This record gives sequence, structure tokens and C-alpha cells, in this order.
Amino acid sequence: MQWQGRSRRKFTGKMYRYSRKKRKYELGREPSDTIVGPDRRKIVRVRGGNIKVKALKTNVANIFIPDEGVVKRAVIESVTSNPANVHYARRNIITKGALVKTDLGIAKVTSRPGQHGVVNAILVEKA
Repeated sequence: MQWQGRSRRKFTGKMYRYSRKKRKYELGREPSDTIVGPDRRKIVRVRGGNIKVKALKTNVANIFIPDEGVVKRAVIESVTSNPANVHYARRNIITKGALVKTDLGIAKVTSRPGQHGVVNAILVEKA
């Protein structure tokens, strides 16, 4: 289990003396690391009984074309660069801010595929 509560150590290295144990609302989960491939999604129940759709693999994106003012569906070929991590482009991992190569051209991802379950992007450079 991943835990998103306060660290047990101070910045000096000294231990905090905890007055309680871990709580359910401090629960964290492993990142989904959405990669390019045939569609695969995971449905997770989150706090409050809501559901979150995590995209584990996807090869399509909703691309907004600013010149035309329309949204078109495009096939993702690869990840060209990713500011989140230099190695994510090599591993074809899609996160928010990543530049993806599609059949329409190069687009910048504006959604969070691991949180929203879809890839939305804005066309940056036409093919």
C-alpha cells in the first residue's frame, strides 16, 4: 500500500513521534503509466463511492485543431517528448504535457490519461 500522509522523519533525519496510525483517506495508489497500445482501461472505486477510469494503454486521442476550431479523433503513433521524465518518451508513456506523434501531426496532451481515462490534446504542428 502506498501512503500519502506526513513523513515519519523531519528534514534533519529525526523521527516524528506519531500520535496515531495510518488512515484510509491517506491511501495512495501506484501510477498507471499509460502507454501507447490497444485500448486497456481499469475502473477504480475512489473516496466517496465515485469511480475513476484509468487508461493503462491507449492508441487514440481527441485532437483539438485551433485553426478549424474542431476536435478530431487521431491514432497515436509514438511519444516524441515528455517533460515529466526524460525516459518516458523512450518507453512511450503518455502523461499531461507530453508531445505525441499522430496521423494528424504532433500534439500536446492536455488531459491526465491515468486519471481521466482519455487522451485529449491540442495540435501543435500539422503533418
